[in-house]
Amino acid sequence: MKDSPKQLFFKGVFDALPLIVGGVPFGIIFGTLALNAGLDGWQTMGLSSIVFAGSAQFVAVGMLAAGTSIGFIVGATLIVNLRHLIYAASMLPYVKHLPQRWRIPLGFLLIDEVFAATYPRHLDNPDSANNHWHYLGVGVAFYVSWNLATLVGLFFGSNIEGIGEWGLDFAMSATFIGMVMPHLINRPMIIAVLVSGALAVVCYDLPHKLGLVIASVVGMATGYILEQQMKEQ
Repeated sequence: MKDSPKQLFFKGVFDALPLIVGGVPFGIIFGTLALNAGLDGWQTMGLSSIVFAGSAQFVAVGMLAAGTSIGFIVGATLIVNLRHLIYAASMLPYVKHLPQRWRIPLGFLLIDEVFAATYPRHLDNPDSANNHWHYLGVGVAFYVSWNLATLVGLFFGSNIEGIGEWGLDFAMSATFIGMVMPHLINRPMIIAVLVSGALAVVCYDLPHKLGLVIASVVGMATGYILEQQMKEQ
């Protein structure tokens, strides 16, 4: 018996919960740090509700605090989010049949965690006509939780002394590690992760979060080149 759209939506919400647990502390810290960087409440919530990309938001806030120009901030955040193009290309075969009113919101909701929770289902059930409802459930769950976590950080983060020193941001790092590990099944993926990790450490002290940008771009390029070489062999 096929699951109904409603059942798939709530299954998506349920599947998102383990990753949301790791993302909530990250959102709280973002709300707190954004205020400390000089953003007001509306600007902070605008970033979370309109940009909806944790890593890009943190990069932007760090650069704003350092007095970086807007043009450089926009360029850096676009580079950091280049990986979303890979996610979009991977999901395209499964959503291209949908009308635009579906593709636009699903594209907006396509962040790291949503891809990690949604893509395996599309691989396992490629012929399901209602997979997009599961995708929507995952995306909506993350969107709501991220914005609520940001709101908590805005209202309560400044009242919690030394919240930035609690190490809560490691929860997101652990979440990303958990998302990546199941996909380390071939040589290009493994080498791409190793290259990105090594560069992130080596370039850590570069200003304006450039180390993250360099690690992201070089890691993706390495994985892409090696994957193309495998296809040609």
